[in-house]
Amino acid sequence: MKIITTLLMLFISIISFAQTSLYGNITDEYGQPIPGVSVQLKGTDQRTISDFDGFFAITTNKEYPYTLEISSVGFEPVTEVVNSGTIEVNITLKEISFLDELVVAASRAPERIFESPVSIERYGINDVKAAPSADFYAGLENIKGVDVNTNSLTFQSINTRGFATFTNTRFVQLIDGMDNVSPSLNFALGNLIGVNELDVQNIELLPGASSALYGANAFNGILFMNTKNPFDHQGISTYFKTGITSQEAAGDNEFYDVGLRMAKAFGDKFAAKVNFAYLRGTDWYASNRDNVLNPGESRAEDPAYDGLNVYGDEVRTALPGIGFVSRTGYDEADLTDYEAESIKFDGSLHYRPFGDDFEIIYAAKVGKGQTMFQDSNRFSLKNFLLQQHKLEVRNDNFFIRSYITAEDAGDAYDTRFAGININRRWKSDQQWFGEYAFAFQQAFSQTGSEELAHSAARDFADTGRFEPGTAEFQNAFNSVTSDPDFETGARFISKTQFTHHDANYNFSHLLGDFADIQIGGSFREYNLISDGTIYTDFDGSIDYSEFGIYSQIQKKLIDDRLKLTGSVRYDKSELFDGNYSPRFSVGYTLGRNRNRNIRASIQTGFRNPTTQDLFIGLDIGEGAVVGSAEANLDRYTRVVNGTQISGRAAYENSYTANSVRAFLQTGGTDTSVLEIANPDIVKPEKVTAIELGYRADFGKLLLDVSGYYNMYQDFIATVDVASPLSGDVGTTEAENSLRAGNFAGFQTITNSTADINSYGAVFGISARVFGNYELNTSYTFAEQDFDQSQDPGFRTSFNTPRHKFKAMFGNENLLRNFGFNTAVRWSTDYIWESAFAVGEVPSFTVFDAQINYRIPALKAKIKLGGTNLTGEEYFTALGTGNIGSQYYIGLYFNNL
Repeated sequence: MKIITTLLMLFISIISFAQTSLYGNITDEYGQPIPGVSVQLKGTDQRTISDFDGFFAITTNKEYPYTLEISSVGFEPVTEVVNSGTIEVNITLKEISFLDELVVAASRAPERIFESPVSIERYGINDVKAAPSADFYAGLENIKGVDVNTNSLTFQSINTRGFATFTNTRFVQLIDGMDNVSPSLNFALGNLIGVNELDVQNIELLPGASSALYGANAFNGILFMNTKNPFDHQGISTYFKTGITSQEAAGDNEFYDVGLRMAKAFGDKFAAKVNFAYLRGTDWYASNRDNVLNPGESRAEDPAYDGLNVYGDEVRTALPGIGFVSRTGYDEADLTDYEAESIKFDGSLHYRPFGDDFEIIYAAKVGKGQTMFQDSNRFSLKNFLLQQHKLEVRNDNFFIRSYITAEDAGDAYDTRFAGININRRWKSDQQWFGEYAFAFQQAFSQTGSEELAHSAARDFADTGRFEPGTAEFQNAFNSVTSDPDFETGARFISKTQFTHHDANYNFSHLLGDFADIQIGGSFREYNLISDGTIYTDFDGSIDYSEFGIYSQIQKKLIDDRLKLTGSVRYDKSELFDGNYSPRFSVGYTLGRNRNRNIRASIQTGFRNPTTQDLFIGLDIGEGAVVGSAEANLDRYTRVVNGTQISGRAAYENSYTANSVRAFLQTGGTDTSVLEIANPDIVKPEKVTAIELGYRADFGKLLLDVSGYYNMYQDFIATVDVASPLSGDVGTTEAENSLRAGNFAGFQTITNSTADINSYGAVFGISARVFGNYELNTSYTFAEQDFDQSQDPGFRTSFNTPRHKFKAMFGNENLLRNFGFNTAVRWSTDYIWESAFAVGEVPSFTVFDAQINYRIPALKAKIKLGGTNLTGEEYFTALGTGNIGSQYYIGLYFNNL
């Protein structure tokens, strides 16, 4: 193909008197071809890119001499002057230091990583291709300082600097400037409905508070995924991956993953692209049967057994003379098929009416998926649909962007309520417990053994129970999971959406060397629509809005060695008072060769309570979660033991759940242990973050060290409370109500009054060793400073190991067209806290590896690899399935 192209170019040069043609090859310092390099004729819009062999060809009407501008991410740009008679040019590009690569996220303007005012990580095209993981998103866990909690095969949750849950509302994920958050769940579902691997241009990650430029909820970090522009990256590329997942509970199961990208520029003014990706496999089975309430005791030993991944046994009661007894539950595997699926489609139209520096973009993204999701309960997301539509106008100095994000929960359901209500479809709680009590008394009178009596009572009460695999069970399951009333069903409905408008203008081109000044703002409006299954929107959608404005000034001094940056943002939600978020940073470049840099910053962040924090009204089996917006307190009601009670009781007439539990353990005799709760309604959470950092480029060795200290104010917390069904707290009537078991359990959303701080450090080294082998290592330390005695019932959900170590070692040019990469991650044990479960996550070590072989003649690459190759199963959060091994082979075509 290359020979044919060359001959064709020579032929054209002979017969065309008005045109000149040029071709050439582009390689790196090791003689390896570099695909995807931009070759542009200076002063014109004529441009091409190198192919899989590093080969390029360009034809022009321009007279000699003319200049070619050659550039590629990760390499120093070069220019090549072409004189008369030259028809072939061979170009060698020199790889630049990682610290010299450009990033945009830290200051909303291009700058070298080396000079970034705050910590920032960059993950480029080459990193995506070399990742020793089955997909690029999972490979992000190899970035220093990053935690990835695996909820399921298709849903990983990214976080930095602690306080992570799967409902990670402290971390923001943007795709081409659009917030990828689920409007109702309030967090991104990993890459379930995100970006096609073939379309990734680069990824930038800002750990820590970023509210000064990005507003609410850019609190613990923000991830930017930027895709390829069809003007710059044209052609058709595709991949096909297949393999197996291997887990003790699930066995070996096949998966496959296919992707396609097509992009075309129709002249200099119009371009378009489309992407499609489809993944299907089997999720990690969650089969933990540990007793939540009485650890170590089995169902046979504990009549009130409540298994972690067993549902339906949350329903329990105290039987007179017998004690607490729970109904028999169903394993999670009985209540979901564990099919994992992700379908992603997106397309965009690009128009440049005035040349390269002005562009109008319409983009649409549609994603549909199936996965397991864990919050206060475990949810099976089936046919979950998210779509986004964006219109953007931009050039090098400004952008104006508007988009809408809308979701449809599809056939999603709560597995806990599926178990509870399948039981109830067969037999009511009243009948079941009545039969249990009768059979217990009969058996005990005959045997005198409580253990035998409990066993006989359960067998008697369970007679005729719907067994998994039977038609009766399947009929009940289908009925329950299609019923949106949690009194009788398990399905949840959400068609929630939000619209967002964003604008920014950078005045630096008007101010010369004076300073870089930019201003911007945003506006967002929520429309909460769940038909009362998640929110208290029984009578129509709940709507509210928020806006923000910001400005930043950046100035270089002292021979451009000193860089000062100041930012401030004002945000206002219609439900809360306004909030200011300032940031100030200073950076100084040291050394004769300007190869060392120190930085310091103090910045603030805040996050508004989420839509669920404000307007949720959701039964979770043993109680209900009630949002604390003032308008929500009376909107939510439930009936407990024949008495109707509202959400207001949770906030204005309640004891702490722990104290009620202690009171009942005394037989209701010691009222001194009772503690009145009455939590305040929630308000925005704030953080002040101080960071110091040092970067150095010693040639073949790069060093990046940072440390931070975070101080939180009004930390948003969940507090479990119990409200008596009669009487005001502190009265004898209320105490008698508790003794009789007449109380309602609630999970409230409020703010902790305790002092909560966190601190940590990240140490990273990147080096080229043994010639052209790449070695990257990092160590992360993270710790919280929290005195539990200040707020005994509060869970911070820090959920982060104190120590983490990561290392990657590889060589993409080990032999001609052959490369490899490996990764190892080690974590200490840590305590996982969430509304679903609390417990220890043991220490784990994970080893991943891949080898790849390039086939230039076919513009193809074969990639063979595996994750968790030791086979030692582990988990990153309590209640999820153990993560086994994944083995894969992938074939990529024209992935430049």
